[in-house]
Amino acid sequence: MQISIKIKDKEFTIPIVFPSSYLPRLLRTAIRFSVVGGLGVFIQTWFFTTSMSVFNLDPDVKSGVLYFIAFTLGYVFEMIPNYLLSNWYTFGTRPQWKNAGGFVLARIINFPIQVFLLPVFNNLLPTWSNEHTSYLVIFIAGIVNYFICLFFFKNKKK
Repeated sequence: MQISIKIKDKEFTIPIVFPSSYLPRLLRTAIRFSVVGGLGVFIQTWFFTTSMSVFNLDPDVKSGVLYFIAFTLGYVFEMIPNYLLSNWYTFGTRPQWKNAGGFVLARIINFPIQVFLLPVFNNLLPTWSNEHTSYLVIFIAGIVNYFICLFFFKNKKK
């Protein structure tokens, strides 16, 4: 698609292309990974906060078995839409055993990072809510997750 503009007997043609097609692949996938990750953060946080209220935990509680279970539920329920969107939207691939295995491996590495960092940041940032602390932790772990997934999600169409 293009737009033609005529100025004083000269015609200029401007191509209309989605801006991401001009970006290098690594930057484009990083942006898309962030969009998918943002949806994942929403899903994970929703399950986490909903589980906290189902378990009747005070929002100020920042440790314990039920707190860990609530966090884990959010993590697990977020994985399926995240995997599918990572394939189709982020990397332009189809679900396969190789990238599914790589995705699960990335998540296995990612989970202890989140579990370790959540109480650390809760102690370092005591005035922050559980929800805000979890955003920060998920963001940091997401960066690690991106580079692991990048290795396993290869688009054959270059």
